[in-house]
Amino acid sequence: MQTRGEHVMGVNQYTSAHVFEDLADGGRVVLERADASDTADITTIRAHMRDIAAAFRAGDFTKPFAVHAQTVPGTDVMTAKRSVISYDASDLPKGGEVRIRSSDPAAVEAIHRFLAFQRTEHHAASH
Repeated sequence: MQTRGEHVMGVNQYTSAHVFEDLADGGRVVLERADASDTADITTIRAHMRDIAAAFRAGDFTKPFAVHAQTVPGTDVMTAKRSVISYDASDLPKGGEVRIRSSDPAAVEAIHRFLAFQRTEHHAASH
């Protein structure tokens, strides 16, 4: 998975940190470099976060599939309910994040399943 992830994201996951955080209206995905001086990787992360926000907005979850080599839980509902989910990418000092929001309870549940799977697979934190 690490090799597939590096290919999809463009950065080494061992030198970066993911956070997959559940929030009441959805959640957020954070990817940051440990080393703030690695501006090339930070630029790559920011571009990746903008790319996945645009892809998810369109109901395209091929990147998580490529990283995990399987359909990621929640993405079927997230695709079906894409019109009631927003995906907003923003830059962070050492990377970027995608904030995922919805007021639809079924969409929020799907977002939480998606994030829980990601946390487990990436051995990542939640806030």
